[in-house]
Amino acid sequence: MAPLVLASKSPARTKLLAEAGIPHRVIVSAVDEEAVAAAHPDATPGETALLLARAKAEAVATLPEAAGTLVLGCDSVFEFDGEALGKPYTAEVATERLRAMSGRSGVLHTGHWLVDCRDGILSDDGVLSSAVVEFTEMSDDEIAAYVATGEPLQCAGSFTIDGFGGAFLARVEGDPHTVVGLSVSTLRSLLARGGVALTDLWEPAVVDR
Repeated sequence: MAPLVLASKSPARTKLLAEAGIPHRVIVSAVDEEAVAAAHPDATPGETALLLARAKAEAVATLPEAAGTLVLGCDSVFEFDGEALGKPYTAEVATERLRAMSGRSGVLHTGHWLVDCRDGILSDDGVLSSAVVEFTEMSDDEIAAYVATGEPLQCAGSFTIDGFGGAFLARVEGDPHTVVGLSVSTLRSLLARGGVALTDLWEPAVVDR
């Protein structure tokens, strides 16, 4: 059984872990993200990302199927003009955001929270990873075409780096994996705090070249 559990339904996060050679299982939490954010109205965008990651990890850690595992919760929040932007969900919101972001930059915050459920002893710890994202100028036609793919509707900030949205990113300052939604180097640090070497989890991926 894989010792790592990912408390997230994000395909990008599970793909990233798989490509990094880290076997894992996915158990999605029933956390109400909007309720968690609403309960902390004074939290900064970065603090919100960490709060959501913690809520997901701790919720999954209480489930019987998580016994004996390491549970990782992640959540991303995009900070733009001082405002926290989560998933837009609608084409109208995504279009409005992308027009505002065209040619400008913001900060993508990804919270990571690890709960150690091994040996019946629960201990947890979290780290925030942030990266500055600079966008190219985007025409209305390009924005319309991107929104029509449906990709930005379920993404924090209304964009991705590892899909269609990568065409509109001019520069990333920081760990690019943070923008995907899970920093492997941050996970390595969290595991090390719990006495676990990330390299011990490695399972080499099969790559066709």
